[in-house]
Amino acid sequence: MIKLLALLLTSAKLGKVALSAGSMLLSIFAYAMLYGWPFAVGFVMLIFVHELGHYIAARRRRLDVGLPTFIPFVGAWIQLKELPHDAETEAYVGLGGPLLGSIAAGIVFYLGVNYRSPFLIALAYSGFFLNLFNLIPVPPFDGGRITAVLGPKVWFLGVPILVGLFLIWKSPLLLIMALLAAPHLLAAWRQNPNDPHVQAYYGVPLAVRFQYGAWYLALAAILAVLAYDSHNMMRGYAGTGDMST
Repeated sequence: MIKLLALLLTSAKLGKVALSAGSMLLSIFAYAMLYGWPFAVGFVMLIFVHELGHYIAARRRRLDVGLPTFIPFVGAWIQLKELPHDAETEAYVGLGGPLLGSIAAGIVFYLGVNYRSPFLIALAYSGFFLNLFNLIPVPPFDGGRITAVLGPKVWFLGVPILVGLFLIWKSPLLLIMALLAAPHLLAAWRQNPNDPHVQAYYGVPLAVRFQYGAWYLALAAILAVLAYDSHNMMRGYAGTGDMST
């Protein structure tokens, strides 16, 4: 009986690994059809490192978390089987993804500049933009998770950003994100600050709020500068006709 249970548990774990790996390969295939295999592999790996940051942060806070699941042209996510107990933990897990993802993109950017590789610079740009995009201060973006430590009313600052981006890009993905954000914004609007459960969850010391706010603004500023610089470098290489790998 014990051997049977162990076999079932092992099979379940292998099934989760297979789902994660299979969805990753599917994403690589989908991106490769548009951008080629080298870029597809690199981009999906940058997404994987981003999600790995969330995974590590969740594990450090002893939360039960699943492996990343990928959806082509949408991204990926990790399933938190155990929700954070307070806003500080939520912010910690939320920050882990863009922080590690930005470091990975920064390494690619350094290599691209050092070896004068237009391909690596383009890949780094995609990583910078991916992580900056995820810092929009509205759930379910990572920025919404991080800024939760400042109070859920901060999320309404992200609404004009979403609207502005949609007016520029007309992307269906932004509409999907807006629909996912709507219940969170409605709950924040109706939230009673005197509710004991609300106070327990968002009762974070001022120093901690300042710390996460500083991390958030610094990371957003650095990513914006690096995305701008790498984009200009890409345009420069395009002007010379050199966009080889």
